[in-house]
Amino acid sequence: MRTPVVAISALAATLAIAASLGATAHWGERARAASAPPPPAGSAFRARVRNPWFPLVPGTRYVYEGIKDGKPARDVFTVTNATKTIQGVPCVVVQDRLYLGGRLHERTTDWYSQDAAGNVWYFGESTAELDAHGKVTSTEGSWTAGVDGARPGIFMPAHPRRGQSYRQEYYKGHAEDHFKIIGVLSGVTARHAQAALLTREWTPLEPGVIDHKTYVRGIGTVLEQTVTGGDERSELVRITRTP
Repeated sequence: MRTPVVAISALAATLAIAASLGATAHWGERARAASAPPPPAGSAFRARVRNPWFPLVPGTRYVYEGIKDGKPARDVFTVTNATKTIQGVPCVVVQDRLYLGGRLHERTTDWYSQDAAGNVWYFGESTAELDAHGKVTSTEGSWTAGVDGARPGIFMPAHPRRGQSYRQEYYKGHAEDHFKIIGVLSGVTARHAQAALLTREWTPLEPGVIDHKTYVRGIGTVLEQTVTGGDERSELVRITRTP
């Protein structure tokens, strides 16, 4: 039985502050992201991801709503109890389902792990785009660390600070996302969180496109939107958890 763990009826304070930060960001400052450092030995990792900025508790289901490609979008992000070992590292398995106009458009399986310092690493994804009949039309963007030169990246540092920059993933020509922390906020709302942070994301594979993500401590991602080169937006509307 699913039980609600928090009702996200409004995060107006968070989003307003994020928007104000975004208005003053320097858009041209995106080219100097640091490469991800070599990951620690596999024994230093755990599939139990509890970084407060990106917690992945099995049984948790995040529902996002917004717009993509001009269509109403609904994204369902589910943390499973399953694990997968990649390069000797145990990773938690996350299922991501994107619906456009009410139809399943993309299904993705992601693999994350947390090192002893508390950094969350991204070890790959298996993704597939589907046509109106449910037939796979593309698996572009799929990658697994250690396969064909692909390397894991840091998805969320243990102690985020403004100015930190990392590569989230690396599979040359297919998966090259970067991010930079451009704002860390304290006391956004007493009810929902102690703090929030804003990141800017980009990839050299899509020049001219810049996204912003807002994270709330203790929850994770609450808002993702394209601020340059598109009009996509995805906002957290519900979290539920299966005991």
